[in-house]
Amino acid sequence: MIKLGLTVCMIIFVPVAVNAENFATVTQVIPNYFYKKSYVKEKSCYTEEEPIYEKSSVGGANGGGVLTGIVLGGLLGKSATGKDKGALAGAVLGGIIAANRNNINSTIIGHKPIVKCETIRIPQTTKTIKNYKINYEWNGIIGSSYTYNNYHVGQHIPVSVNISAK
Repeated sequence: MIKLGLTVCMIIFVPVAVNAENFATVTQVIPNYFYKKSYVKEKSCYTEEEPIYEKSSVGGANGGGVLTGIVLGGLLGKSATGKDKGALAGAVLGGIIAANRNNINSTIIGHKPIVKCETIRIPQTTKTIKNYKINYEWNGIIGSSYTYNNYHVGQHIPVSVNISAK
């Protein structure tokens, strides 16, 4: 009997915590965005015109060029060998080289297309959702919060209500 009396007293005098969950109705959802800059690599190609050359023979060398070649060749041949035969051979070779150098002429006869490619970086801005600002109503009280959950208007969400007097 004493046990029953103690149990009844404990039930009456010990406060019982009640945890009832409250639900509010979402009235507005506003997404908040942030913008992130990044780069995309892209291949870019273009066409350049490259000249086509043709070598052609022109008339003989001018007299001054051949004479300069003979004199310089003779001097180099004499100094290299120390003999007159070396000077004679150097003079002949110098004249031939000078005459041949002035005989060849390059001219552009056309162009050919050459495709060249390179990788370029193109900046782009990406719009990403940061979070959502939601407005809601609970028993005539209007509130707002920021959340990462994507709620919809009319959806019932759990809210915690604290009332304190000051």
